[in-house]
Amino acid sequence: MALEIEDKFDVPVDFQVPELTGVRGCGEAVGPKTHQLVAIYFDTADLRLAARGITLRRRRGGADPGWHLKLPKAKGVRQEITHPLTRSTKIVPPALAGLVQAYTRGAELVPVAELDTRRSVTLLHDIAGNAAVEVADDRVKGTVFGEEPRIERWREVEAELIGDTDPAVLRRVGKRLRKAGAAPAASANKLSRLLNGAAPKAAPSPVAVPGSAGEVVLNYLAAQVAALLAQDPRVRQEGDDAVHQMRVACRRLRSALKAFKKIVAASPEVAAIQGELQWLGNELGTIRDLEVIRARFARHFAALPTELVVGPITDRLGDDLLVKERAGYEQIRQTLSDQRYFDLLDALDALLAAPPFTKQAGRPADAPLAAVAERQWRRVTDAYDVAQAKPDEDEREIAMHDVRKAAKRARYTAEVLGMRELAKIAEEVQETLGTYQDGVVTQELLAREAGNARLAGEDTFTYGVLTGLERATGERAHVAFPAVWTRTTAAARAFFDGRRDRAL
Repeated sequence: MALEIEDKFDVPVDFQVPELTGVRGCGEAVGPKTHQLVAIYFDTADLRLAARGITLRRRRGGADPGWHLKLPKAKGVRQEITHPLTRSTKIVPPALAGLVQAYTRGAELVPVAELDTRRSVTLLHDIAGNAAVEVADDRVKGTVFGEEPRIERWREVEAELIGDTDPAVLRRVGKRLRKAGAAPAASANKLSRLLNGAAPKAAPSPVAVPGSAGEVVLNYLAAQVAALLAQDPRVRQEGDDAVHQMRVACRRLRSALKAFKKIVAASPEVAAIQGELQWLGNELGTIRDLEVIRARFARHFAALPTELVVGPITDRLGDDLLVKERAGYEQIRQTLSDQRYFDLLDALDALLAAPPFTKQAGRPADAPLAAVAERQWRRVTDAYDVAQAKPDEDEREIAMHDVRKAAKRARYTAEVLGMRELAKIAEEVQETLGTYQDGVVTQELLAREAGNARLAGEDTFTYGVLTGLERATGERAHVAFPAVWTRTTAAARAFFDGRRDRAL
C-alpha cells in the first residue's frame, strides 16, 4: 500500500507548462517523456465505488502497468493498492475485489469506462539530484460504456510528490502552475470528471438546523461510519492498528446512539443497529485481544534478562498466539464478507440518510447536549457508588468494571460535544481501571498456559516471573485509583460548575 500526495489541475487545450527548474527546492528537470496509458475502470452497475470517491482500474502502458485501487484517505492524500497486470480485462483480481466489499456489498464489478491518456512526464530533481516531483501533462480521451457509449476529451496536469520530498516543494510547483493558467481540478480524479455526475450520491440527509443538537450528533455519526469503512480494507490486509480503530468506531457509534437517544430516537431500527454493532465489535475483539496480549508478552521478553527466560515459553506466548491471531484474521475476513455485515452497513447508511430525530434535535446544541454530558458522567459516579457499597471484595472488583464502561461512554460523549477537558477526565478513569483489569486477565491467561506447560513437562519458572510483573502493574493501578478518582471527580465537578456559571 502506498500513499499518493498530489495536486491536480484543469488546464486549457493550449496550456503551456511553465519553466519549473527555478522553483525553490527544484534543480534539474528531466523530460518530458511520453507514455500512452489505457485504463479500464471497474465499478458496480450503479457506480457504488464512484459514489464514494474510489477508483479501481486495470492500466497498461507507462512505468506502472497493473491493477490500481485508490481509496480515499484524506484531503490530497489517498491510499493506493497495486496488483500485477493480469491477462483478463474483464475480471477483477479477487485480492482487490475483496478490499471493496464494504462498498460493493455483493454487487458484481464490471467495466464501466475507459481512459486513453497521452501522458508527458517531467521529473523535477532536487539540488542533490534526487527525484522530487513528477509533473504529468495528460491529454485524455474518456469513454463511458453503455448501450450508447459517450466520449469526452480534455487536458489536465498532475504534480505528485516523490519519496520524502518536503510537501512545501509540491505547493511551490502548484503555485507556478497556477500562475501559468492552471486551475485546481474541479474533480477528484479523471473518472469522476468523465462520469460527470452519473455516479449516485448518498441520499441527502434532512437539513439539520445549523448549530442544532441534531446537526452535532449526525455529523459525529457520519464521521464514525466513515472511519469504520476506511478501516475495512486495512483490517482485511491486517494493517497495523486497523482492528483496534475499526472496533473503536463501532463502540463510538453504539455509545452515541445510546447517549443521544433524546436526539436520535431509540426506534427498533436503531436498537437493531446497536445490537449489530456490538456483534461486529465482539468479532473484532477476538483478534484485538490476541494482538494486545502478544505485544504485551513481547515487551516483557525484550526487557527480561535472558537467564530469566527458560523453556519454550516464547513459543507458547509468541508463536502459538500468532497462529491463533492469523486464524482470527481469516475468520474476520469471512465476517466482513458476510451478508450480515453488509446489512449493517446498509442500515447505517439508511440511518444517516433519514435519522429519526426527536423534537430536541432542532434545539440549539448547548442546552440538550450539555445535559447529556452531565448525565453520562453521573452514570460513572453512580456506578462507582454501587461498586463501593458491595461488602464482598470480589463482587466489588467485578462491579468496578461497570465504572470503567461508564467512563468510556462518558469519554465518547464528551468527544462528540468537543468537550476535550471532560473527555480527558473520563479517559483517566477508564485507563487506570483498564490497566488493573488487563493485568487480571493476563494473569489468568498465564495461569492457564503454565498449566499446559506443566503437563507437557516444561519449565514454568518464567510464567511465575511474568505473573509477578503483571500483578505488580495491576497493584500499582489499584493503589493509584483512589487518588485518581478524587482528582477526576473534583475536576469534573469544576468543569460542569464552570459551564453553568458561563451560561448565567
